[in-house]
Amino acid sequence: MRKSWDLTQKILTGQKKIESRWYKVKYAPWNRIKSGDVVYFKDSGEPVTIKTEVDKVIQFSDLNPEKVREILYQYGQADGLGIDTIPEFFEMFKDKKYCMLIFLKNPQKIIPFEIDKSGFGAMSAWISIDDINRIKVNS
Repeated sequence: MRKSWDLTQKILTGQKKIESRWYKVKYAPWNRIKSGDVVYFKDSGEPVTIKTEVDKVIQFSDLNPEKVREILYQYGQADGLGIDTIPEFFEMFKDKKYCMLIFLKNPQKIIPFEIDKSGFGAMSAWISIDDINRIKVNS
């Protein structure tokens, strides 16, 4: 997550109850994440520090600017966005065709650990695996 947006802290405090993913084409975790899954979060360049559970997932397809605006105004605050920043996010997302809303519950601060993204691509924003220990770096 982009550190300057302070989203990991918003997850911990409960200010951010939804993680949204916006795409032009379908990327992970599209159709790969479900209620009961565990999600770990980290700020870019930092170790993993947060663990949450997935409460539910909503996926939207065939978006247009009007639908993007509706999603942002309906779910933006639970996504950690201030009402005054929604127009800025609309500009970033207005041409996206897909949106996932991942509803989070039970956020917990955890003992930080590093991950190895080898084989997933250094710029992977989301990695879907069965066991976190597969990418956890032992220190």
